[in-house]
Amino acid sequence: MSSWQLQEAKQRFSEVVRRAHDEGPQIVTRHGEDVAVIIDMAEYRRLKGQEPDFKKFLLEAPDWDDDLDFPRQRDLPREVDLGW
Repeated sequence: MSSWQLQEAKQRFSEVVRRAHDEGPQIVTRHGEDVAVIIDMAEYRRLKGQEPDFKKFLLEAPDWDDDLDFPRQRDLPREVDLGW
């Protein structure tokens, strides 16, 4: 990953974008601190696509209504000595 001072990134923006596409994320700094990252659009879409959509997950979940039998053990729980 390359690092660019903000002023230099502004002056050479086309190069920053080209490098983001060809080489990967480009970090932009201001006063020595990381403030932004320029990434290729394909990488952005890949990352954004991994964002979980809880509503979609619930709506696409299988219907478990009485389709499966989950057997339970009928024996009593074991004795545990808690040392009291």
